[in-house]
Amino acid sequence: MNVRLSSTAIAASLMLAAGATAQTTAPAPAAPATTNPAQTTAPAQTAPAAPTTGTAPATGTAPVAPGTPATGATTAAPTTTLAQALPTLPGRATLARLVKAAGLDVQLAGPGPFTVFAPSDDAFSRMPAGAIDSLSKPENKPALETIIKYHIVSGALTADQLKQQITAGGGTATLTTLAGQPLTAQLGPNGNIMLTDVNGQKAYVDQADVRATNGVVHLTNGISIPKIG
Repeated sequence: MNVRLSSTAIAASLMLAAGATAQTTAPAPAAPATTNPAQTTAPAQTAPAAPTTGTAPATGTAPVAPGTPATGATTAAPTTTLAQALPTLPGRATLARLVKAAGLDVQLAGPGPFTVFAPSDDAFSRMPAGAIDSLSKPENKPALETIIKYHIVSGALTADQLKQQITAGGGTATLTTLAGQPLTAQLGPNGNIMLTDVNGQKAYVDQADVRATNGVVHLTNGISIPKIG
């Protein structure tokens, strides 16, 4: 039998899922990988040394001045939209499924641009058994849409831009989400971005700046919880 979750039940389920990250400090972000599903950076190419006449072969190439790209280095532009990128991101299958159930995959395939804060599968797994399936049902779509939109901000904001806003705001930046509710960004203890929702729950950005053609994704270790109902 289909059951429509009450706003209280939905909020309680989400609080359980977010609680484990609210009281802990996220580990320091790992060094950026050389590739990610939404964007691939081509390896730097060094131009071969010019041949010389009557001398021994060159043993190396001329040093590259700091800040100067190596000859031939290119950065491939992203080729997928946010909607296409989400299912390919590690540990974000649940979010991709919920985005589709909420009908927001169409919006995230549009021109945007958008910034998506993407909670991990592990965060969603802390919800009570059956809560995700219930939340995915058509009768609970309005609540699900609010939850997903609370993780989306208009505009493509990189981690550096977010940190600039935090600095300009005296240590706090208030982001207006597509749910119409604010999400507060600050710097966490390890220097990574910390998000605080309207209920005081915290989530940390573990990996930033996964690029898409219509925005950027920041991978987080927790769910941000809006006011529902």
